[in-house]
Amino acid sequence: MLNIVGKRKIWFALSGTLVALAVIAIIAFGFQESAEFKGGTLWNFSVPVNTPSIADVQTEFAGILNVKDATVNFDPTNQSFLVRFGTVSETDHAAYLSALKSKWASLNELSFESIGPSIGAALLKNAIIAIILVLVGISLYIAFAFRKASRPISSWKYGWITLLTLFHDVAIPAGLFAFLGYLNNIQIDSNFIVALLVVMGFSVHDTIVVFDRVRENLLNHRGKEPFKKIVNDSVNQTLARSINTSLTLILVLLALYFTGPVDLKYFVLTLLVGVTTGIYSSIFIASPALVLVSPKEA
Repeated sequence: MLNIVGKRKIWFALSGTLVALAVIAIIAFGFQESAEFKGGTLWNFSVPVNTPSIADVQTEFAGILNVKDATVNFDPTNQSFLVRFGTVSETDHAAYLSALKSKWASLNELSFESIGPSIGAALLKNAIIAIILVLVGISLYIAFAFRKASRPISSWKYGWITLLTLFHDVAIPAGLFAFLGYLNNIQIDSNFIVALLVVMGFSVHDTIVVFDRVRENLLNHRGKEPFKKIVNDSVNQTLARSINTSLTLILVLLALYFTGPVDLKYFVLTLLVGVTTGIYSSIFIASPALVLVSPKEA
C-alpha cells in the first residue's frame, strides 16, 4: 500500500511550484485574447487548387491587404485556413475577398465573423463570472454533501479543499496558455473557457470519489483507526479506478490533439493538461490536505 498521505510534503511542494510558476506567467505575460474577447475577425476559407502555405497566406495579408496583425492557422483535416485579425467592415471584407481570389482563383470562403470590442468584452466578463459561480457552487455543494462526515474535521473544510484543488487544476493550464501566448502568440477564446469548466467538472468528480470513500471509511471505522490511516487507505482503495478512468480519457484526448481539427487543438490541449493535473490533485493534494487540516489527535 502506497504511503501517499505520509509523503504529502513532496506533493504539496511540487504543486506549489507549478501553481506559483503559472501565476507568475499569468501576471507577467497576461493572455493573448482572441477576436471573441477583444473584438476582431475570424475568417475561414479553403484553397483546394494549388493550396498555398501558411507563410504564403501570411505574406498576402501583410502585403496586398496590409493586415499586419493576421494570425494564420491551417487545418489539414479539411484543408482550410483560419485567419484572425482586427475588426473590419463589410466593405473591407469584400475588397479582401476579391484581392485573395485574384491571387487564388479556387478560394472558397467557409465563414466570416467580425466581432465588435464591446461584444467581446461582454463575452469575457460572462466567462469569468461563469468560472467564479462554478467554483463557489461546487464548494458549497461539497460542504453540504459531506455534512455527515463532520468529524474529525468540519464538512465545510471538504468544500474549501475542493475549491483549492479546482484552483490548482485551472491555474496550471491557464499559466501554460499565458506562456504559450507570450512565446507563440497562442490566443485564448471561448473554447478555452469551456475547456476550463470541463476540467473543473472532471476534477471535482475525481475528488468526490476519493472523499466519498473517506466518508464511508470514517462511518465504518469511527474511533477505531487514526484519521490519517483512514484517508491513506481510502486513497489507495480508489487509486486504480481513478487512474484507469482518467488514462482512458487521456488517450482519447491525445488522439484528438494529434489528428483532430486545428481549431480544436488548443481546446484539447487545455483539457489534456487540466485532466492530468486533476488526476494528480484528487489523489496527491485533496486527500492529504484533509489530514493537514485535521486535529493532531485525530
